[in-house]
Amino acid sequence: MRRVRSIVKAGCMLGCLVLSPAVTGLTFPLPPAGTDVVGQVQRIEAEAGDTLLSLGREHGIGYEEMRRANPSVDVWLPGEGTEVVIPSRYILPRGERDGVVVNVAEMRLYYYPDAEEVEQAVVETYPISVGRMDWSTPLGESRITEKTEDPYWFPPQSILTERREQGRPLPDAVPPGPDNPLGRHKMRLDIPGGAYLIHGTNEPRGIGMRVTHGCIRMFPEDVESLFNRLPSGASVRIVNQPVKAGWAADGLLIEAHPVLPAEAENAYDPMKPPPMEKAVEAIAPVLDRRADRVDHQRLARAIETADGMPARISRRDEVAGFNLKRP
Repeated sequence: MRRVRSIVKAGCMLGCLVLSPAVTGLTFPLPPAGTDVVGQVQRIEAEAGDTLLSLGREHGIGYEEMRRANPSVDVWLPGEGTEVVIPSRYILPRGERDGVVVNVAEMRLYYYPDAEEVEQAVVETYPISVGRMDWSTPLGESRITEKTEDPYWFPPQSILTERREQGRPLPDAVPPGPDNPLGRHKMRLDIPGGAYLIHGTNEPRGIGMRVTHGCIRMFPEDVESLFNRLPSGASVRIVNQPVKAGWAADGLLIEAHPVLPAEAENAYDPMKPPPMEKAVEAIAPVLDRRADRVDHQRLARAIETADGMPARISRRDEVAGFNLKRP
């Protein structure tokens, strides 16, 4: 974790970033009420042997996040000396800052520890994988009902049928070990059907992609960290916010991610931008908190790019901008 340590030192001097070497997730001081943005975008130089996947894991960033932030960089061979963007700045999801919040569109989990756990109020954030189009991750309020270390995996009938049709049959039970796709830790959610989990993986290269059968998949070290601290009964709120808007010291920012389609729609395109109406839905309630004007050119560019990095869209020029504040 050579580069992480140097970046952490600089980040802590700015009061914006704290990182534990035991996990790949990021921890930030919780911003005050009325402020919604944490972290900073970073730029590093790739070294020989690096890939975007390895750099992403080293810095707590998932596959699609790294790919969208570095569209011109080769995923498997960035090349020594190539500048790589680490998109480690985030607008917090709308809603209560409490418990676990999963934003499936962003493929990222946010955890707000209880005040008793830490000296300073913080938010932790981790890259995740979520359900693909035909196995979407359910939205809504949930909670953790069961925690298991070194679990057996009992594939549901739908997965057994799918794998059998693919010519890759599965046993009715997969024991703990390197072939278990749940990894070493699982936490069951109280979503009807009982098959939805937060768990680790034996294939960490897939973190940050829409590849699961509806579960929330994490890097092994990340899920272990949460497993050791989240009690049974902890709240988990699953949302789908492809566009987030919020306030920072430099004004109003927007963060855009591709929209996850419904089952009946076309296949998921991880680079397809969200529609403008999603941006308006995100901006309107935020402007209720503070008067400002929105630069429509900056907004359109941020939505079209959909690179997952917060972009400033404030503009004080009343001629060039327009106000989305509701009457």
